[in-house]
Amino acid sequence: MRDSVAIDVALLRGWPLPVPGDGGKDERGRVFVVAGSPQMPGAVILCATAALRAGAGKLQIGTTLSAAPHVAAAVPEALVVALDEKRSGAIARTAAKTIDRHANAADALVIGPGLSDEAESARLIEAVAAGVRVPVVIDAAALGCFARRPKVVAHLRGAAVFTPHAGEMAMMLRRSRDEIEADPQRYAQAAAERFGAVVVLKGAVTYIADPRENTLYRNDRGDAGLATCGSGDVLAGIIGGLVARGTAPLHAAAWGVYLHARAGDALSQRIGLGFLARELPAEVPPLMRELAGSS
Repeated sequence: MRDSVAIDVALLRGWPLPVPGDGGKDERGRVFVVAGSPQMPGAVILCATAALRAGAGKLQIGTTLSAAPHVAAAVPEALVVALDEKRSGAIARTAAKTIDRHANAADALVIGPGLSDEAESARLIEAVAAGVRVPVVIDAAALGCFARRPKVVAHLRGAAVFTPHAGEMAMMLRRSRDEIEADPQRYAQAAAERFGAVVVLKGAVTYIADPRENTLYRNDRGDAGLATCGSGDVLAGIIGGLVARGTAPLHAAAWGVYLHARAGDALSQRIGLGFLARELPAEVPPLMRELAGSS
């Protein structure tokens, strides 16, 4: 078993989150979330709400044409962009230039939660990645293209965060899920090096690897209640919101994983098993204040 460093309060306080001044919403960071489908509009709502709860100041959402009106009503804080939609419900590859235009005017892009049609989504991400110039958090079906095009975000020089579970990691590395689960530390580090991205390999113990350093970080906090629909969408949004604020990708990943876990702990103590993913984001602001050491 490889050595790893536990994510704890002391570590996070050594990586303090940016403190906004008097510059208004723009200084707190702009995040563009591309997610959702007619079958899963909730994924984009969960992800986008979490990005705001993590402290981002301005939010734009890109989602399918048919889901856009419903998402706009559910997230009144956001500007919602309706994107070209395939008959399958996927965001069409033809939307890539629109996505890049909005992403590059923001401070971070989060893409992937709730996308349908893995093959079309992989083609979309490949096209988007070639044109994006800001840090990006990539989750769920959006990870599919990296099995075939491992270096598609190499130009970002480590300013990308991937958030796969073991099944998605197996697909990306062309390994079996059993292999990934038997040695997650090894494969988290291998993926970071192969893809040139910070990799958050989710599981009962979550491992975080950065392509630019040898240290592996782990989070073994969190409650079984986090294994619920939409939980990963919330995590991607938290990390994206922190990146938009100006947090380094590795630090945002560590903060995001820990905040997500602590939010689950808090809900488990208050509610018990059966809390909902939609309840996680509201736990994040007081936890950030507590972990920063502020009253």
